[in-house]
Amino acid sequence: MAFLCQHPAMASPQFHRLVERLRARPKPANPTMAELRAGFAALAQQYPPPADAHFETVDAGGARAEWVSVPESRPSRVLLYFHGGGYGIGSAETHRDLVARLCRAAGARALSVDYRLAPEHRYPAAVEDAVASYRWLLDQGVPPDAIAVAGDSAGGGLALGALLALRDKAVPLPAAAVCMSPVTDHLKTGASMETKAALDPIVQRQSSTANSKRYIGEGDPKAPYASPLYADLRDLPPILILVGTAEVLLDDSTRFAERSRAASVETDIEVWEDMIHIWPFFADIPEAGKAVERMAAFIRAKLKPEDR
Repeated sequence: MAFLCQHPAMASPQFHRLVERLRARPKPANPTMAELRAGFAALAQQYPPPADAHFETVDAGGARAEWVSVPESRPSRVLLYFHGGGYGIGSAETHRDLVARLCRAAGARALSVDYRLAPEHRYPAAVEDAVASYRWLLDQGVPPDAIAVAGDSAGGGLALGALLALRDKAVPLPAAAVCMSPVTDHLKTGASMETKAALDPIVQRQSSTANSKRYIGEGDPKAPYASPLYADLRDLPPILILVGTAEVLLDDSTRFAERSRAASVETDIEVWEDMIHIWPFFADIPEAGKAVERMAAFIRAKLKPEDR
C-alpha cells in the first residue's frame, strides 16, 4: 500500500543540530521513574509556551485537564489532546507549547488531559480518563462534530484506544483524529524496531518495551484499547497520522494505517523523510511548524462546515 511521503529538499540545519543535542543527552543505564520524569520535564522547559497562551485547570469528568487557548482560538472548535511520554512521563504542562501552537494554527481551543500515569496507574486507567474527558466535553454542550482528538506517541495510541472504547460504548464519535508517531503495538513486532534503531535518537526497543511493561503490567499486550493495531477498526472517524522515517515506531503507524484503511476508515498517513519521533514537539526546527500547519489544515477541514 502506498503512503504519502513528504520529501523536503534537505533537512534543515536546525534539525541536524537538534538530533546532535538529543544524541548527546546523558542516558542513565537504569533510570528511575523520577529521573525519567524530571528529564522529560527539563527537555520541555526548553520549549516554553507562547506568552499569549492561556491555561485553565479543570476537572474533566474526574480526569485532570487544562483548557488551552490563544487569541486565535474559536470557543466552538475543540481539540482533545493526549500528551506523549510512554504512558509514564509527561503531562499537560510539558506539552503546553505544542498544544498552543496547534490551537493557533487550527483556530481552536484545546482540552489537554493529564491522564493517570503508569506504573502507579496501569492500563486501562489512561483510557478511562480519556473516555471520561470526552464525555465531559459532550456534557458541556460541545457537539461531537466540533471535536478533534489528537496525541503524540503514547498519547496518539491513547487517542486511538479512546475512540475504540467510545465506539463500543455507542458514544457519538468526534469529527477526526490526528496522531503523531502513535504507539499501536505493545508487542513491538514491527520490523522498524530493529531497522530504524541506528537512526532514532529518542526511542529504542529496550525503552519502548519498558514503557509498555509499566503500562500493561500483567495484562494482555494485545488488548485492543491498549494496542489498537489488533482491534476491530470499523466505524472510526477520519484519521491523519504523521510519522518519520527515522524512528523505530514507524511500523506502528504504517501497519495501523493499512489495517484502518482495510476497515474502510478514511486514513491519511504522511511519512516524513528523515524526521524523528514526535518532531512537531521541537518548536525550534522549521519542520515542526510545517507539520503543525498540516495537522491544523486537516482539523479545520474535518470540523463541522459552518465552523471552518
